[in-house]
Amino acid sequence: MTVGTGRPAQARSAAPRAAEPPPAPGTEEPGAPEPGAPEPGAPEPGAPEPGSPEPGAADPAGFAGIHPDDLPDGLVVADATGRVVTFNAAASRITAVPGAKALGLPLDQALPLEDLKGRRWWALTDPYGGLATRRGQPERNLLLPGGREVLVSARYVREHPTGPVRRVVVCLRGTEARRRTERSHAELIATVAHELRSPLTSVKGFTATLLGKWERFNDEQKRLMLETVDADAGRIKRLIAELLDISRIDSGRLEVRRQPVDIAAAIGRHVQVHTTGGQSPDRFFVRIRPELPPLWADPDKIDQILGNILENAVRHGEGTVTIEVAPAKTGDDGEEGTEVTVSDEGPGIPEESMSRVFTRFWRGSKRGGTGLGLYIVKGVVEAHGGTITVGRGPRGGAEFRFILPVGTPAHLL
Repeated sequence: MTVGTGRPAQARSAAPRAAEPPPAPGTEEPGAPEPGAPEPGAPEPGAPEPGSPEPGAADPAGFAGIHPDDLPDGLVVADATGRVVTFNAAASRITAVPGAKALGLPLDQALPLEDLKGRRWWALTDPYGGLATRRGQPERNLLLPGGREVLVSARYVREHPTGPVRRVVVCLRGTEARRRTERSHAELIATVAHELRSPLTSVKGFTATLLGKWERFNDEQKRLMLETVDADAGRIKRLIAELLDISRIDSGRLEVRRQPVDIAAAIGRHVQVHTTGGQSPDRFFVRIRPELPPLWADPDKIDQILGNILENAVRHGEGTVTIEVAPAKTGDDGEEGTEVTVSDEGPGIPEESMSRVFTRFWRGSKRGGTGLGLYIVKGVVEAHGGTITVGRGPRGGAEFRFILPVGTPAHLL
């Protein structure tokens, strides 16, 4: 299928006319062409029509009906003489150079690029000279006048592998998306490094103290220090696990090992952990709807989801934490699934923050933690083919709802 450019085709023939009788012999006007001869000014047979591109020239309508201005990246094309013949709208936006002004200019004037050391890029690469085996330049960061960075790659088009360059095709892209990714990675490294520093300092301090002054402490003091070391080591382990999960989520390599999961039993275990840790049993209300469909999921990942959501409800919410489990329909095909809703009676999440709850480093009104837990939760739920949302609960607090499809393995269907 071709994509139209929205430009009407020009008519190639005039309206039909009545055939005129041939002139009588001997009455032809002087200088009139002989019958069958081409009219004066008419193109010779086989010659290209007026306005059509010359053989080998770039088609201004683009390739397969796509106009250069339809491309999301900047496109600049120079002909065999090094002059610009195409400068699309994206290139004008990235370089702030009007396309009409760039057309016809030498390539090094239309795109006065420099590398990060201040060297003129076109003089350095010399696309029309140098080795005849070169095919182009890989993408790299270059500078426009004024110091603005742009990502540039080039392709050298030759009629045969070692022939002269007939066209230089340049692709331009802005660096904003890459900068955002780099900032996100830098923030992740800084956050994890900061969170690791405290438990590592504690582990190092207590172990050094025990090794150097073991005889000075009684058994109770030694036990207290070792328990602290064990707790801080567990915190380090969780931080490293979060970092690995984020890496797998971002690269699309998060593996899900599906097994039959009893979601009600999993919720019961997590509630017991909180009550054992000091929370009142009356703070939790669990409602399990009957006739739940069988759920195939990764048990460890389900524990990760429930642990993060319940931890947020207990730490940031107030009042009773309500957990409801009910059958649900998922997707456009109405596949069976399981819906889990966790709500509390606290102040809830402001409307303006709800769109950022599942992003990296979101911590809400109370500081503490890495702010990565809900980002990981969303990635794990989606790896199961499910969805997760946040809203306001019936009693004003935050409400998290995730739906997981049954996920029955194909060999059991």
